[in-house]
Amino acid sequence: MAAARLCSLRRQLLWPLIPQRSYRGDSPTDSGKDMLEIPLPPWQERPDEPLDTKRARLLYESRKRGMLENCILLSLFAKENLAHMSEEQLNRYDRLINEPSNDWDIYYWATEAKPTPAEFDTDVMAMLREFAKNRNREQRLRQPDLEYLFEPPR
Repeated sequence: MAAARLCSLRRQLLWPLIPQRSYRGDSPTDSGKDMLEIPLPPWQERPDEPLDTKRARLLYESRKRGMLENCILLSLFAKENLAHMSEEQLNRYDRLINEPSNDWDIYYWATEAKPTPAEFDTDVMAMLREFAKNRNREQRLRQPDLEYLFEPPR
């Protein structure tokens, strides 16, 4: 009993001296002054990029995101849709996945957790929102394998 009280007292005395390294979230007491905003280069359309190159780049960029949720969602979406998208749709998809600086925004828009800003609310965003609903109840736990890239088209 005395040992437990001693440990508790020791913890209370030492706690303020130990640097805390945990995520505090959106705490009202957090000024955010210690946050470092890393500027990203602005997205630029690539008007002279060949369509095959654009599709390959968008496939890569769909697979290599900053968060697992978007890696899975966008890579599966790209596998299913990039091959039949028009050049204009590819440009809108390029802008959608590369202009916002926060991957969580894309995820929240696709899952309809937050409203999509007007500049991104396009036919491609509607396709992504519909895809995210997973009406066929497919198991989507990992990115697709890349073998489908080397199969002859059906």
